[in-house]
Amino acid sequence: MSFFRITLHRSAIGLPRSTRGVLDALGLHRRSQVVFHPVSPQFAGMIMKVKELVRVEEVDRALSKYEVREERRPDPGFYVEKAVAR
Repeated sequence: MSFFRITLHRSAIGLPRSTRGVLDALGLHRRSQVVFHPVSPQFAGMIMKVKELVRVEEVDRALSKYEVREERRPDPGFYVEKAVAR
């Protein structure tokens, strides 16, 4: 089963109430928030109504909040080879 990975990239401030309602129905409240929904005509129609505000990818599985956070975390730039004895 595939999923839509929907990321809110533009704010809904100053937009009509119907547009904000579509974002609420999708579960998007903050910029850079990511939600996953199954691929279906209903969700595709909602995405089309807010296509200027979101970025959409089709993925094989939905990630948990922890996995999305780890995916966004940058590389620390170093590796711990061995702990120092104290």
